[in-house]
Amino acid sequence: MSYEYENYDPSFPDQPVVDLYLPVWARLPTFHSKPAFIWAQDLQTTTILTYQQLNDTVHLISSQLQASLQRGDTVLLLCSPGLDLVELIFGCQRAGLLSVPIVPPHPSFSNQNYHHLVRAVSQTKPKAAIAHSHYISSIRRYLSSPHNNTKLAHMLQTIHWISIDHVKHGKAVVTVNNNRDSLTYSGCEAGEVYLVQYTSGATGVPKPVLVTAGSAAHNVRAARKAYDLHPNSTIVSWLPQYHDCGLMFLLLTIVSGATCVLTSPNAFIKRPRLWLELLSEFKATCTPVPSFTLPLVIKRGGIHQGALPINLSTLKNLIIINEPIYRDSVEEFVHTFSPFGLSPSSISPSYGLAENCTFVSTAWRNCHSDFPTHNKLLPVARLGNVEQEDVEIMVVNEETLEPSEDGVEGEIWVASPSNASGYLGHPSLTREVFHGRLRNMVSKCFLRTGDKGIVKGEKRYLFVTGRCQDVMELENGEKVHPHYIETAAYNVCSKLLRGGCVAAFKVSAMVVVVAEMQRFEKDVDVVVLKWVCEKIKAGVWKKEKVEIGWVVLVKSESVPKTTSGKLQRGRCKEKLLAGEMVILMEMRFEKDVTVFTRAQNVREEASEEKGYENRSLSCMDTLMSLL
Repeated sequence: MSYEYENYDPSFPDQPVVDLYLPVWARLPTFHSKPAFIWAQDLQTTTILTYQQLNDTVHLISSQLQASLQRGDTVLLLCSPGLDLVELIFGCQRAGLLSVPIVPPHPSFSNQNYHHLVRAVSQTKPKAAIAHSHYISSIRRYLSSPHNNTKLAHMLQTIHWISIDHVKHGKAVVTVNNNRDSLTYSGCEAGEVYLVQYTSGATGVPKPVLVTAGSAAHNVRAARKAYDLHPNSTIVSWLPQYHDCGLMFLLLTIVSGATCVLTSPNAFIKRPRLWLELLSEFKATCTPVPSFTLPLVIKRGGIHQGALPINLSTLKNLIIINEPIYRDSVEEFVHTFSPFGLSPSSISPSYGLAENCTFVSTAWRNCHSDFPTHNKLLPVARLGNVEQEDVEIMVVNEETLEPSEDGVEGEIWVASPSNASGYLGHPSLTREVFHGRLRNMVSKCFLRTGDKGIVKGEKRYLFVTGRCQDVMELENGEKVHPHYIETAAYNVCSKLLRGGCVAAFKVSAMVVVVAEMQRFEKDVDVVVLKWVCEKIKAGVWKKEKVEIGWVVLVKSESVPKTTSGKLQRGRCKEKLLAGEMVILMEMRFEKDVTVFTRAQNVREEASEEKGYENRSLSCMDTLMSLL
């Protein structure tokens, strides 16, 4: 897809909130038919939403919502990924509402899939929920049928349900005015909270982050400048649209005047080649992906399959998010796809978090791909060449609250207008996280990210090394990040284990590795499973010099993850000790077996209650018989 739009100045039009960019673009003749968003369930099924259509629909939605809600009311957006969700996010901002987009749980509310919905309703106290009419009908059927969850039922009954079809196709007479400016704008202003986005929940319960319209606008303007995006840019994204990078790229598209091709995370996971096909078909210049995408696409991308040839020659920004970002993984991807036009200069290792809207930094610079490495990792920022005067990134000693020297690991702190306002309903945690101050210094107010980092080299490259909460202290006093153990464990048995599905943590003084096995059509003998356990222990010791005390092989899809694909190591530990995993094989190597025995007893009791058997080496038959 190629467009040439003249008379575009990258510094214009800068607006105080993202929604104000829409009417500016929509009134330009060249943008009337320009696609803002394209929804592609697959290459054969696409829907186009132009800038003018989006602006008109957003104005209609906002007028309909203002008729039944008050300015400042909180609205829950329970909508599947797609263009409807995009329109609602902008429509709520223009109506002056506080929107809370979350993944809609299946309306049967079985399998404990509704906990996040209960959390969101309890914490945000929405006046209304917007969903498709068929989803609302399913909710009403649930409420009218016998059910055991009275708390959930009461919550659902107290919410005013609004159909997407009603707000998009209402009969109200609406005058569309493309010449509105900030003086007459009645939507959310820069200093007003307009969005609650939940954290991923990788290290704990997801927390509601309060985002002002001004901080979101600053964040995507910073990203626009960092990645050199403009109206001729074409973005492809399959990320979840409810929070973090997936949500902010919707805003970034509008601020840049670009075109964004969207598909669902499920469509990508089901067929990873779809991502490659969309990049090729629409001549994408930019795409954001989590770091686990690269090895997944190499393994399951069907590179030489499919009718559409792969062509990545137009890609200028392959934005890699979700630490850790391993150099070997990136180099393998570049080596695999360079014959298909992928340029090494497109690699854009980046850093962000929900508490800073999303974007914090990137190490990418145009036509530059020679990144240094620290302990196998790629950098995510250049602190020695700061282009944003209003953003400051530091590495701080967590104990002394003083700046760490370059070359010394510490916690990453960020001071930026993009910083969110805090956590909804958590005042003490908000003070602790969003109001960090350097000791004995008059300084800005910093966001404490909870991420470990280190600055290296003359250009002061920043490397994100892991999460503060995940760091494990070994018996010899050394500290290690679990992702190094997980990577070493996976690499020794990559054909038998699932990539990105290996979790390492401590139980008492014992280091534990839980790894998902691949699905296999043929039986795998118990001897092979025993070999895998021993291989993991030996491989981790060889690579990282970490003694593994307990290796657990579990059924596929047992290791818990967030919607962004991040490992939930704490939750994995809880599930293991509570007997909530189907264990295919486990081996212990620790001399002190007290903790192991206690955990084993708990799991056996839980397994008997649930009607399945967790089998250790002595009673294991074959992998296939368990599956």
